[in-house]
Amino acid sequence: MYISTNGYAVLINTARYTTFYCGTLNPKEDAHSKTTENNKTALSTDELYANQSPVNGAVVADIPIAKGIEIFVFSGPDMINAIQRYNLFSGGGCLPALWGLGVKYRVKGDSKDTDVYKTARYFREHQIPCDVIGLEPRWQTAAYSCSYVWNDETFPEPQHLIDSLQKQDFKINLWEHAFVHPSSPIHDDLLELSGDYRVWNGLVPDFSLNKTREIFGGYHNNTFVLKGIAGFKLDECDNSNLSEGSATWSFPEVSQFPSGMDGEQMHQMFGLLYARVFNDIYKKNNKRTYLDYRASGPFASSLPASLYSDTYNHSEYIRMISNSGFGGLLWSPELRESNSDTELIRRIQTAVLSAQTLINSWYLSNPPWLQYNKDKNNRYEFLKNAKELEDLARIQLNFRMSLISYLYTAFVRYHLKGIPPFRALVLDYPHDEKVLDVWNEYMIGENILATPLTGDSDTRTVYLPEGIWYNYNNNQKYEGGKSYQVSFSLAEIPVFIKAGSILPMATPVQSVSENTRFEITCKVYGKSNSEFTLYEDDGISYDFDNGKYNTVFLSWKNLKGKVSRSGKYNKRYLIKKWELIE
Repeated sequence: MYISTNGYAVLINTARYTTFYCGTLNPKEDAHSKTTENNKTALSTDELYANQSPVNGAVVADIPIAKGIEIFVFSGPDMINAIQRYNLFSGGGCLPALWGLGVKYRVKGDSKDTDVYKTARYFREHQIPCDVIGLEPRWQTAAYSCSYVWNDETFPEPQHLIDSLQKQDFKINLWEHAFVHPSSPIHDDLLELSGDYRVWNGLVPDFSLNKTREIFGGYHNNTFVLKGIAGFKLDECDNSNLSEGSATWSFPEVSQFPSGMDGEQMHQMFGLLYARVFNDIYKKNNKRTYLDYRASGPFASSLPASLYSDTYNHSEYIRMISNSGFGGLLWSPELRESNSDTELIRRIQTAVLSAQTLINSWYLSNPPWLQYNKDKNNRYEFLKNAKELEDLARIQLNFRMSLISYLYTAFVRYHLKGIPPFRALVLDYPHDEKVLDVWNEYMIGENILATPLTGDSDTRTVYLPEGIWYNYNNNQKYEGGKSYQVSFSLAEIPVFIKAGSILPMATPVQSVSENTRFEITCKVYGKSNSEFTLYEDDGISYDFDNGKYNTVFLSWKNLKGKVSRSGKYNKRYLIKKWELIE
């Protein structure tokens, strides 16, 4: 999809590889057109290959040997309106399960059930928030490719594990990928419904076929979802040129599938089709989920799923949180190792300020703040400040839990109005030229501006758009339209709040269940009249589509707060007090 600052978006609906040339190609013009000449000898590759075409505004979409292409144009008048129209055309933005907005922790890849019980006990005893525990490959009898069968050596009583963790308000998420091992119970049924190449000796199902979805989805529903599994991590559903020895990851472009799709088309669609199988399962059971997946495609806005990747560059993580909103997608950085104590906490903060707070210890025996770490010589040393780091991690994760009620409203707006909950500044401030190149700041919902830090730095340059802004940590006021050097300690959250906002902050809880009640402090920024709407529902079903929800209207007028509630659902938000920040 191509989105213009002139306030429109163009979607090329094709499963073929598409290249956009944005103002870099010069169409043939008449004899009187102006040309440019450059007789300077290039002495660097940057000079040699610099664009010499005159600026003409032409956009060319290059799609070799493609047939049956659809072109959708979404009008503005501004970029955010075009994106809203696209998201609503795609079915509205997703509204994940309420627990999905909490904290997810993935255990080490070779963990046994005893390790999982130990992990759950650690989080609860140390009062560190956690909603979801993710199991990595060893829960299966075969993982590369996948059997989708519980390994009775590592998890001899899976139902007992599920039930036990549910009693402690933990959800379980299972890792898998779509390549079906010969030992899998569904292998033979999928043999004629798969591509003509295997990956890790596993079948590649053609998820574009109804029969494939029925077999694969039906098995997962009966074996896992109906038994209490709350979500799945759909790994390796993207294409990659990564390889290990002679085993190339994924299937070749020349593959052929029963539906008539070839490898190129399937690579473009595989992640999206795969995720839709699971979305359909949960929706038929009237249960909401929140999936992890590695690749997506067009019209995916309504999928309750967040993208991730094995890339681990912190700056890239931040850029992808900001950029994902342009395409109706969500992006979640992973937290694993770090090069220093400071970097670890900064990475936690970025995870907290994203669509899904994800700690992935798939090769770590303990949470990252209790791990061995690399020193400057690339040697491992134990973190001497583990207790201090644990306390700092708890502060960041508690902030995330305090923010859930606010985030839920942002996702409701995504669902109903198509406004991305995480988005680049240019979408909210399209007429401010200074935000065009700002990628390391982004809006969260209506009123929060996130400014994550990277590396060992405690100071960064922050550009604040028009208006008045407040540092969340010390309530210092800043005039917008300017850049500032701002410092944040490791205990502080790098966010600013827009003047005129009501920020509903909840007393942090350890996890979210259907019966959780949030005690809300309404933080009012500035003396001006303000309003904010919270949404209450059961957080786990699709009953909200049938009107089973409340709206909680918060208003601040004449230096006094007022609450009005309407709807058919029990109270989830208890408004305890108001706090004016001038």
